[in-house]
Amino acid sequence: MRLRLLEGIETVEAAAWDALVPADDPFVRHAFLSLLERSGSAAPRTGWQPLHALLEDASGRALAAAPLYAKSHSWGEYVFDHGWAEAYERAGGSYYPKLQLAVPFTPVPGPRLLARGAPAPVVDGLVEGLLEIARKTRVSSLHVTFCGRDEAALLASHGFLERRGVQYHWHNRGYRDFQDFLDALRSSKKKMIRKEREAVRGSGIEVQALSGDAVTPGLLAGFHEFYLATIDKRWGNAYLTAAFFEGLWAMREHLVYVVARERGRVVAGALNLLSGGTLYGRLWGSTEEHRFLHFECCYYAAIELAIARNLARVEAGAQGQHKLQRGYEPVLTHSTHWIADPGLGRAVARFLSQERRHMELQLAELRALLPYRREEPA
Repeated sequence: MRLRLLEGIETVEAAAWDALVPADDPFVRHAFLSLLERSGSAAPRTGWQPLHALLEDASGRALAAAPLYAKSHSWGEYVFDHGWAEAYERAGGSYYPKLQLAVPFTPVPGPRLLARGAPAPVVDGLVEGLLEIARKTRVSSLHVTFCGRDEAALLASHGFLERRGVQYHWHNRGYRDFQDFLDALRSSKKKMIRKEREAVRGSGIEVQALSGDAVTPGLLAGFHEFYLATIDKRWGNAYLTAAFFEGLWAMREHLVYVVARERGRVVAGALNLLSGGTLYGRLWGSTEEHRFLHFECCYYAAIELAIARNLARVEAGAQGQHKLQRGYEPVLTHSTHWIADPGLGRAVARFLSQERRHMELQLAELRALLPYRREEPA
């Protein structure tokens, strides 16, 4: 087997790459990674140098792959290692560049070691090849973010340090409609959600979930303004370009765009990707302030659509304990980290051990805050 680095996803055929991807994950597919690169969003100028790894046999047949980037910073990852970088640099080390195995700007758990149907030795060969690249290029570290739980365990067996985080996902328990979901909540939370939805409707704003061909190029192009407005409010970095949103039209079979209109004018929206039994909430934006509109577009409309289409879950992305009160449950996410310097590696391992204990306590506390009615003991 031979591991080859690709300076861009376009250097490999889409069919060969996608044959390695689990069918239900849209984010590691060739089309999405290609759009990030072609649009200038994940590119050297933004600190994301594509170096995708492709494992081939002697005949050149693709056996496994990984979306890999060389990074000159730690932004756009959602698993924060700035403290590690600062500590290492204070000690005289150079933390950047580093290698990042991830989907840029996309905190969605999913496969990172792409080897559908491959035997275990092939996956092990991919991991060892990635480690060899990290050693030969003398980077400080190799990070695999938002990987699957089984992948995290496999990577840990190769010397990676495991880290956990928390996200909030809504699970469909066979609800007949939105009212059936509300009936599963405690009375106070049911009233809260009803009031929030009524306030949006009473303001004269119409909210509609569009999918497929109904998501027009014009609507997608207009979302860039919402995106920039949200970035400005949160003091973030605007990595995603206008060309990225325009290019999403080619993936419209996976898109669900929840639009909010006031007197026919689009004033806000939430972009989601749909694949398999999951609706992935990705981006929200608005140019005006309307009370509870964010909750309606991002959470309630998503739940309503998931029930109507019998989807298994809605993944609402990173951060936001306010999602708990609206029925989104805390779930663990996984990432793994290989650190070249033994001293830094020991320090990070100690930190992660303490963080893991804190995370276990936090998870229990968060679950206790869920709004669902508890069954009375018999």
